[in-house]
Amino acid sequence: MLRTKKWRFAILAILPTLAIFAWVRMFPIWETLRLSLHRWDILSRDKPFIGLENFRELFQDQLFLNALVNTTIIAFGVLFVTIPAALVIAALIYHRTRSRFAGFYETTVFIPHIVSLVPAAMAWKWIFDANLGPLNAVLEFFGIPGQAWLFDPVLSVICIIILCSWQALGYAVLIYLVGFKNLPHTLFEAAKLDGASGIQRFFFISVPLLRPITLYVSVVTLISGFNVYAQAFVLASDSQGAPGRLVRVLVLDMLENAFRNYRVGYAASEAVILLCIVLVLTLVQFGLLREKWNR
Repeated sequence: MLRTKKWRFAILAILPTLAIFAWVRMFPIWETLRLSLHRWDILSRDKPFIGLENFRELFQDQLFLNALVNTTIIAFGVLFVTIPAALVIAALIYHRTRSRFAGFYETTVFIPHIVSLVPAAMAWKWIFDANLGPLNAVLEFFGIPGQAWLFDPVLSVICIIILCSWQALGYAVLIYLVGFKNLPHTLFEAAKLDGASGIQRFFFISVPLLRPITLYVSVVTLISGFNVYAQAFVLASDSQGAPGRLVRVLVLDMLENAFRNYRVGYAASEAVILLCIVLVLTLVQFGLLREKWNR
């Protein structure tokens, strides 16, 4: 009887939180799914049900396909830059935790993660500026010709990857530091007694033991990469200065279709595609973790 009362109290206690979560999170998802099946034009009173027509049109839309390709390249580019860099930086900071500057190192690495996106992107836009940017000045100092970083589609993608990696690095390092601090020291001491070098201990003990954290950070980084918007909007302007046109990404394409072209249903179908990508990545994460735990 007492156990039943405890369960009833627990359920009643979390009901308000579940209701808020359903209203704030689940209802918008449901509404987006519903809108994606309609020709929902803001300027039209008729909003007919058209089934999967929006999705069929999406995969014939060259702008959407370009945005999907660009976003995928950026997301995986950020992943391949952030994960190795974060792992190495976290290892260096962890082995210097006895230093009085350890807190300074951790704070310095984490600051980019909490800086507002737009000011950070504006600062990087100045760095990549072809005429006044310090990056080209450094290249020219070493005899390397400067590049029009923000006016070339390929170079613009690289610039966005650099900016996104710079911002994602702090969070990844923080998570890896938590992992390093919870590794069993006895394994490292035994390996050291057996003559294993620091690099060998890192690659053959630390990296395998940190695999669950690597999987978590990888999925979070990929999801963040697929939601890239402000970085592309600020950095990737076309030759006429229109924001975000040189490198089109999914979120930007979605917002333009919804609020510039007034095709809300079409934009909702893009949001559904993005949701499916995030769900697939999450399922991959849980599948890999379950495989690791079952060994």
